Amino acid sequence: MPAHGTAAADGDEKAPFPPPGTPEPPDGLLSLDELMPWSVRPLRTGRAWVSGPDPLALRARWERLAAAGPAEQERLFAPTRSRTPHTSVAALPGRSAGTGRFARTPGPCPDPVRILHGPYDEQWLLPDHRLIDAARPELWRVADGRQLFAVEHSAAPGDSGPALSVTALLPDGHSPAGRPGRIRPLYRRPGGAEPNLAPGLPELLRERLGGAAEPDAFTPEAVLAWVLAAARPSATGPRVPLPADAEVWSSGVALGRELTRLQLRGSRGGERPRLPGGRRPYVRAALPARPAELVHDAGDEALVVGDGRISPVPAAAWEFTVGGVRVLELWFGRRAAAATGRGPDGAAPDGLDAVGARDWPREWTSELLELITVLALLDGTAGVRQELRAALETGPLIGPAELRAAGVLPVPPSARRPASVLGHQEEGPEGQFALL
Repeated sequence: MPAHGTAAADGDEKAPFPPPGTPEPPDGLLSLDELMPWSVRPLRTGRAWVSGPDPLALRARWERLAAAGPAEQERLFAPTRSRTPHTSVAALPGRSAGTGRFARTPGPCPDPVRILHGPYDEQWLLPDHRLIDAARPELWRVADGRQLFAVEHSAAPGDSGPALSVTALLPDGHSPAGRPGRIRPLYRRPGGAEPNLAPGLPELLRERLGGAAEPDAFTPEAVLAWVLAAARPSATGPRVPLPADAEVWSSGVALGRELTRLQLRGSRGGERPRLPGGRRPYVRAALPARPAELVHDAGDEALVVGDGRISPVPAAAWEFTVGGVRVLELWFGRRAAAATGRGPDGAAPDGLDAVGARDWPREWTSELLELITVLALLDGTAGVRQELRAALETGPLIGPAELRAAGVLPVPPSARRPASVLGHQEEGPEGQFALL
């Protein structure tokens, strides 16, 4: 979730890339906006305290806010033009939080939900529409046990991983540096219905590349796997080459499925990422309750956290960057601040950011070990990713002209809009139900 309470800090005053309908460059690559046409802007909380790495702290903040007197509640809430304690809004789809004015009827604290806060950082969010400036209800409507989300993030020279993240969690689209990217659900409807792909794209790929390919080589999940493996960053958003060679397609899909498996971290019944024996990171000395600094000892392949120590931690995991920012340093910094009740950017305690700090809980150490594992394994795919790129640069591509000739492009405007997915009434402001 974006770290600051203003619209500018949330990245909403800078339009996420790419603008819908951006024409593809004349190099045979396609805009992701054409291949997965429905996209949603990042969430904008408007206030930092509604999300964070510790769900118990979020509950404590809710209780403090709900019990405060009118003047104190107004200050703690951190009002914006979109939300104040007196705002009444519709409920978030699938959530039972109140729709009346918070100042009048706060109700019980909703259970925090797990979200992906930018690439590779799993955090928590209070799912109450009254507290979130722009919650993007269209994402909540399609988030279920079948959904996957592709999330763009700004790139910088030397970045270690793919141009996209993929997650089964609700993503907030936050970017550690630069412009936030757009969020692209794989399916437009719940239950894995109506893939968010250019109409006719899977059929064209099957016709051109089918041959001896595996039966599941052109499913929506396979196309997403290809995008994850092959997408290249650009100033206008990810660009994707489509190969005209069946073997290249199969190898890219296999790579993308491995990248997806690593980033899902065992969700959906998959296997949790594990490094080979002897390379798995372990806690050699317990981490302190309020760590202040994270250092990598390259000689011993160890992370030093005050008096705490974790090893082995390969240099590749330490140097893994997104948007030019080290993922491990950013992840640690957010939690080191939360352990002391400081804001997500390390600012001095103020308001609800200071509520609920409980030092460094044990589960954060487990999450850190898993993150080290994921980053090391993602870096381990760099060679295969480079081989795929080389094959695409020398081999034939299915370009924009062929997609136009087949009627796949241009994408119809309806494919860029949310589908009508309402199977039940959703509670509107003040408990009323809208006519649908």
